[in-house]
Amino acid sequence: MNNTTGQGAAAGAEMHGSEKKVNVMAIFAYLGILIVIPFLTDAKGDPFVKYHIKQGLALLIFEAIGWVIGMIPFLGWLVVWIFSVISVVLIVMGVVNVVNGQEKELPLVGRYAKNFSF
Repeated sequence: MNNTTGQGAAAGAEMHGSEKKVNVMAIFAYLGILIVIPFLTDAKGDPFVKYHIKQGLALLIFEAIGWVIGMIPFLGWLVVWIFSVISVVLIVMGVVNVVNGQEKELPLVGRYAKNFSF
């Protein structure tokens, strides 16, 4: 009887470890260039990770637009600062969604994530 309980605990620990790996991969999706890690691994087969990769990709494109606008002297520098603040807020929101196990769209950019297919 103890052996069965031990196997159940081991299976539960394995499941917990697998869930933790999925969360880490989903968090990488929001950390700029680190999005390539879950994208290039088998983790992108997980629907939860795939959802957050798409959200993170939309956020990365938003950040890239901010960088391009930031090349314009004076006005662009103000705009890139605003984009940067918004990006940090969206990154935090995305990571909080992952930690809470939620698939919530990010404001401003999340609706564009539906257009990505991979």
